[in-house]
Amino acid sequence: MRGRVSTWVAGLCVVSLLGSGYSAWTRAGATPGLQDSASKTSPTWAPGGKRERWTPDNCVFAFIDHQTGLMNLVDSARSTEFKSMVIALAKTAKLHKVPSVITTSAETGPNGPFLPEVLALLPDAPLISRPGQINAWENADFVEAIRKTGRKKIVMSGITTDVCVAFAALSALDAGYEVYVVVDASGSMNADTQTASLMRMSDAGAIMGTWFAIACEMLYDWRNPAGPGSAQLFIEHMPAYAEVYHSHKAQAEAKK
Repeated sequence: MRGRVSTWVAGLCVVSLLGSGYSAWTRAGATPGLQDSASKTSPTWAPGGKRERWTPDNCVFAFIDHQTGLMNLVDSARSTEFKSMVIALAKTAKLHKVPSVITTSAETGPNGPFLPEVLALLPDAPLISRPGQINAWENADFVEAIRKTGRKKIVMSGITTDVCVAFAALSALDAGYEVYVVVDASGSMNADTQTASLMRMSDAGAIMGTWFAIACEMLYDWRNPAGPGSAQLFIEHMPAYAEVYHSHKAQAEAKK
């Protein structure tokens, strides 16, 4: 019974998001006042609070070693789903105009080049090729590229979670940055390794989250200009969302 209730509640949440997303499509550009009110939302989780939200204006995305060869190591998720999350994360950075930094390790060897789909989405992102450092934070060019953004919050993802992501995350935390690890855009060799590495980073103070969660946090209000783009992004990378969305859209249009 508990499982059925949880599924029902989750369904209500999704339908709410779908309805808001469809409304964002139909209202896009039509009501400036709605966008104005959305832009005035509090930068903290509660008005006057102390916990600052992650926004397009205060963070930088770091993509670590999402390379064609290393993709073969990922067995903590299905390969097609994992790649979809990585590309979705890059699209999120592009949609919200968030600065990004990309780094590779031994790309001329078996690790291979960075995913071309991500590079095409983020052509202006610095691409830092590390000559030997396993820990990206040990590379001065990578750290400098992060520093130049002027932002102290890093949305981090990569391969492998337990080494390349964990090492960089622990180092960034130690250097005074905040770190948000996108768990479904970070991959390990097995589920146990993924869990252990996420626990290690969480214990050190990093935030664990998902692509969908950070995408919604970047948007935060469907009345923002990125509302229609976000709806399309969710349709492209969440098959279940797309099916329910199209059903909701058809029903809404039938009532007109």
